[in-house]
Amino acid sequence: MTTARNVLGGPLRACSYDPLTGYFRDGCCHTAAHDVGSHVICAKVTAEFLAFSLQRGNDLVTPRPEWRFPGLKPGDRWCLCALRWKEALDAGVAPPVILESCHERALAYVSLDDLRAHAWSPTRT
Repeated sequence: MTTARNVLGGPLRACSYDPLTGYFRDGCCHTAAHDVGSHVICAKVTAEFLAFSLQRGNDLVTPRPEWRFPGLKPGDRWCLCALRWKEALDAGVAPPVILESCHERALAYVSLDDLRAHAWSPTRT
């Protein structure tokens, strides 16, 4: 079995255990062929992004216990669908990303330059 890689070429690091994220709810942005949304971008969600996503019909705020989904609030880290992040980027509301926790498959949808331009740092909220 191969180790998952991040967009920088290193080992994929955990995105969040609280809330527990990932397509497999393992804390990482792992993916597989049946992950049609490609939940591969680890983002620190913002109020603007959550509102944008809701406006697009994807409610990330309301808890859905039946799907083990707690509902998100600004500041939470979450494995986002690559195309949703790209859509938010195009709309000017892309949330910051944690590069070490973004699966390398994200590069099939967005450029490393765009991800780097939105890389989260402690001085950026």
